[in-house]
Amino acid sequence: MARGWESKSVESQQEESFREPEGRELQDLSPEERARRERLASLALSRARTLDQLERATGAAHRAMLKRTLLALERDIAEQG
Repeated sequence: MARGWESKSVESQQEESFREPEGRELQDLSPEERARRERLASLALSRARTLDQLERATGAAHRAMLKRTLLALERDIAEQG
């Protein structure tokens, strides 16, 4: 049992070591650049969620609304990027 806990600890430490450079990198950015990157990440998540909903949508009106949303998100991503 102790060995299982130990491996979990090692695994979490390895995951943290991969995350730390990102945190340091973000700290070195200007507030404007950090906000831009956060906005891009948010837009990317929204796009992924919209695509998922579009794949499952069956109603024509709902699909049309999701397609318009997707186009708007992709436009915003292009403007931010």
